[in-house]
Amino acid sequence: MATTVSIAQDLQTNENNKQEVSKLGFMVGDWKGSGWMMMQDGQKHSFIQTENIRFKLDSTALLIEGLGYDSGKVIHNALAVVTFQPADNRFSFQSYLSNGRQGKFNAELKDDKFYWYPMENMRYVISLNEKGQWYETGEMKRGEQWFQFFEMTLDKL
Repeated sequence: MATTVSIAQDLQTNENNKQEVSKLGFMVGDWKGSGWMMMQDGQKHSFIQTENIRFKLDSTALLIEGLGYDSGKVIHNALAVVTFQPADNRFSFQSYLSNGRQGKFNAELKDDKFYWYPMENMRYVISLNEKGQWYETGEMKRGEQWFQFFEMTLDKL
């Protein structure tokens, strides 16, 4: 009997996780566009970006593959896995970079925008703009103010 209850609980958890991760479906697809990032020199540096996003593991995870180029050279190569953590009632954003850096970050969906927080005073916000394009910003908090240091707009292919 205990095994039957455990299986039923696992199935319910799987369905709940699937339901939460499915809310990120607006991100699924192949995307390409451009953006800019403010560098330490105080200048905006432009880049070309692609994003390949798919549901995985019976739609309980979202796999994000991002590749950025500047002057034909790869400047950003990242992989992320987004899952829902029912114990904490939040999303988890696990990121892996080609340079070996990785991290597990908090994330949340608010007002149809996906936020993830690589640091306490930094956030990235992903949404669809009025044209249905992927629109992402990066911001740092200084005092009570958020300052933008990153922006990209991608078209769905």
